[in-house]
Amino acid sequence: MEDKVIWITGASSGIGEALAYELNKMGCKLILSARRTTALNMVKSNCHFPELTKILSLDLTDFDTLENVTAEAISLFGKIDILINNGGLSQRSLIIDTSFEVYQQMVNVNYLGTIKLTKHLLPFFVQQQEGHFVTVTSLMGKFSSPYRSGYCGAKHALHGFFDALRMEHEKDNVSVTLICPGFIQTNVAKNALTGDGRALQKEDEATENGMPVQRCAQQIIKAIHQKKYEAYIGGKEKYGIYLKRFFPKMLHKIVMKSKVR
Repeated sequence: MEDKVIWITGASSGIGEALAYELNKMGCKLILSARRTTALNMVKSNCHFPELTKILSLDLTDFDTLENVTAEAISLFGKIDILINNGGLSQRSLIIDTSFEVYQQMVNVNYLGTIKLTKHLLPFFVQQQEGHFVTVTSLMGKFSSPYRSGYCGAKHALHGFFDALRMEHEKDNVSVTLICPGFIQTNVAKNALTGDGRALQKEDEATENGMPVQRCAQQIIKAIHQKKYEAYIGGKEKYGIYLKRFFPKMLHKIVMKSKVR
C-alpha cells in the first residue's frame, strides 16, 4: 500500500477518519474529502505524516461540482490508485413516519453522489489500466432492519451497481471491493436522520457497544490489500448475511426480537 494515492470521501469523522490515520502511517498519499473543511484539517493535523495528505472539500449532493472536483483530485498527486467511497448518511424512523424528502436525501447522499463521483473517475482508471473502487456500504446493504428503510434501500442499490462495474471493467484491471460494516463505534446513529429530516442526536446501544473504529479500519485495509469482492466487518451481526441467504425467516424473527432501533 506504500506510495499509493488514495482518495477518501467522508474523511472528516468515523470510519473515514480512522482509515486516514491507518493509511497515513503506512506511507500512503491521501486526499481527504468531506463537506467540513475545518474537520478535515483537524484530521490532517492528527496524521503521523501530514505532509502526505491533501484536503479537498466535497459535497456528494452537489452533483454539478463532482466532475471538476474529480479532475482536481487527480491533479493533486498526478494520479489516483484507490477511491474509498465512504461518505454517507444513516436514518432512524419508521416508514409511515418518514417524509419522501428524507428518502430523496438517502438516495442522493448514499447512492447517486457516490455513483456520479465513481463515473467521473472511471475513465481515468481505464486510461491508466489500473484502479480500485472501495465502497463502504453496510451489512444493511445485504439485509434489512426496521427504522432504516431508506438507508437500507440506498445501500442495497450500491451492491447492484458496483457488482456490474466489476464485471464490465475487469478487462481494464479495475477492481471493486464492497465493505459491509455492522455496528462500529462512530457517530453514525447520532447523525442519522429522523422522519422529518432532523438529526437523531443520540447514540444507540448497539453502536456504542460495537467494534472500535480503529479495528474496523484495519480490517478494511486488509480487505483492500487482498482485493476482496466483499468484506463483512463487525460482531455476531455479520452472520445475518448467511441467515438471509439460507434461513430468511429465521433472520426475520431474530431481527424482530432484537433491541436494534
